[in-house]
Amino acid sequence: MCAIICASSGCLLPAAEYPAARRGPQVDDYFGQKVADPYRWMEDIDSPETAAWIGAERAYTQAAFAGMPERAAIRSRLRELWNFPRFGLPQRAEGRLFYTSNDGLQNQAVVCVVDHAGATPRVLIDPNLLSAEGTVAVTEVSPSEDGSLLGYGLAVAGSDWNEFHVRDVGTGRDRDDVVRWVKFSRLSWTRDGGGFFYSRFPEVPRGDKLFGRLSGRQLFHHRLGTAQSEDRLVFEIREHPDWQFSARVTDDGRYVAISVEQNSQTHNALYYIDLADPMAPRVDAAVVRLLDRFDAHYRFVGNTGAVFHVFTSLGAPRGRVVSIDLGSPAAEAWRTAVPETADSIEAGAVRFAGGKFVVATLHDAVGRLSVYSSAGAPLGQIPLPGIGSVGEGDLSGRERDPEVFFRFSSFLAPPSIMSYNLDSGAQAVFQQPRTPFDPSRFETRQVFCTSRDGTRFPIFITARRGLRADGSAPAWLYGYGGFNISIPPAYAVPPAVWIEMGGVYAQANIRGGGEYGEEWHLAGTKERKQNVFDDFIAAADFLVADGFTARDRLVVEGRSNGGLLVGAVLNQRPDLCAVALPGVGVMDMLRFHKYTVGAPWAADYGSSDDPEGFRYLRAYSPVHTVRTGVRYPAVLITTGDHDDRVFPAHSFKYAAEMQRAAADKPGSGPVLIRIDSNAGHGGSSGTSPVSKAIDEWADKMGFAAHFLPAGALSLPKQP
Repeated sequence: MCAIICASSGCLLPAAEYPAARRGPQVDDYFGQKVADPYRWMEDIDSPETAAWIGAERAYTQAAFAGMPERAAIRSRLRELWNFPRFGLPQRAEGRLFYTSNDGLQNQAVVCVVDHAGATPRVLIDPNLLSAEGTVAVTEVSPSEDGSLLGYGLAVAGSDWNEFHVRDVGTGRDRDDVVRWVKFSRLSWTRDGGGFFYSRFPEVPRGDKLFGRLSGRQLFHHRLGTAQSEDRLVFEIREHPDWQFSARVTDDGRYVAISVEQNSQTHNALYYIDLADPMAPRVDAAVVRLLDRFDAHYRFVGNTGAVFHVFTSLGAPRGRVVSIDLGSPAAEAWRTAVPETADSIEAGAVRFAGGKFVVATLHDAVGRLSVYSSAGAPLGQIPLPGIGSVGEGDLSGRERDPEVFFRFSSFLAPPSIMSYNLDSGAQAVFQQPRTPFDPSRFETRQVFCTSRDGTRFPIFITARRGLRADGSAPAWLYGYGGFNISIPPAYAVPPAVWIEMGGVYAQANIRGGGEYGEEWHLAGTKERKQNVFDDFIAAADFLVADGFTARDRLVVEGRSNGGLLVGAVLNQRPDLCAVALPGVGVMDMLRFHKYTVGAPWAADYGSSDDPEGFRYLRAYSPVHTVRTGVRYPAVLITTGDHDDRVFPAHSFKYAAEMQRAAADKPGSGPVLIRIDSNAGHGGSSGTSPVSKAIDEWADKMGFAAHFLPAGALSLPKQP
């Protein structure tokens, strides 16, 4: 199977054969329709045949990369711009302040503590000492109420599996407490500091630890000084083992709020446990099903005694906050604390602090930060320095403390940590990093595009000031479009390097996300998923039609659900772009629910176990819609061999089928797959070593630059 690998600039790589990928006989019957799955054998990740194919693909890709000199220059500049200090949101516990910090090129962030006002920060946990390659990362960071202990999670090789440990803050030594088999869980202390709640899965066989389908989630309470085998089971849903849930102790220590999610529903339920005495918590108390109809989104925000403050989409698709008296929880008795407005509330960015609500919203995907009294009276906005965002996870504060911290970021400014006093209105900079990047030469503007069905959506465009829209600039278009996740303006080093080289960076806020609330999200789910692809295609066509770029200078990229987006769009419109970069994508839409934590994604995607779900999933599933006889652009697929969130076989199957199609069409491709070793999902998981992130981006950006017209980008000068 021969393929001629060529760049649109005319630079030819040697003719080569793609690595052989056996097409097996597997055929599945879906409601009377036969569907071939010739690469089913790739799902056995550790088989000799799969290992041999992975090895051959790695060698093939590295040989191709060796002929791309752009990578070295781009890697050098990535490393320079990555070398700036970065900080996590601070957490207060009595007189101590805890936060994460990275001095720039450390593979992993360290955990710092300030013991009292005016004290010099000291490193409490340095995960870089735990692995020579920097592949051990700190995940969860949770101080006890009195600040004497720090609960923290460790993840290895990019895995979503965590181990929880407890460190004595004074001595800097770990206690004997270790909690295993944790995935997607917080560590939430009881007020007395005697233990914490966490969620875990039952221990799975060694061979299924990474990629086996997970079910049977359970909520436990761990008592300090005891073995995990003695932990008390607090909550499980035996009749629905695939349902997911998470728990947190309220700031006053009185309750445990539990969010429960079904696999096939975008909505959730809200339960709670009354611990009675925070200093002698009754961890075996009954679970009360407060909101159990799965009719909307519910997220616990805070409480005032027996009144819960809850974010909800019920009757408010763009979100509101209601106050619910636990003694009278019927909906007609709720009081609206923060009303729905034209702007969408970021569900995970509402804090109840100092007796007030701090609410992050999106106005056409641009961040705003507002304050409301406990009675719901608007108290004005917290000033933000430009077009940027304060998103989910960017707010910290406690109910009894008037000080909140927030993280602000924009396309042209790295994240700054700010503090704001809700009583005095005083705002101060906690940490504002300096970076070698000069933003003064660039600007961000927002334009609006119209999709195929007439839906209007925004695109952020960042480029050098005074850019002429004559189609000569290369453009990088990023999209996601799923799971109610908003993609607001935010700083990242790779886009900064791209625009320094003369490129345009475009970010499309397409349906499926949360930019305009629940209706916007639902418009990109299940049988409506094609809307997401149509929006992204419209964004690409808009950039070309309005002169921001040309078709042979356009790069499209997305990760995870965004990898699915790029794969589906590529198969529908192979003429759309010059380069496509689908990363860690969900590519086999008929089997995604059978591995790792894929089952809950049916809430957004639907399921092939349902006849109607099979029909629309089969219609766009990237693995099943690859076409022969068409000319594909240059494609670089990326995944990690330890990705236990999106099963690597998704990318393996897609790469094999795409290489088969490209080999049959002269001038198509090339199609390469970059399979990182000792690596997981990366990106938002926050566990990738900085060195690995730089290497991956150098390969992706170098690949993209190589297959654009000669001279389209001004490559960085190497030192």
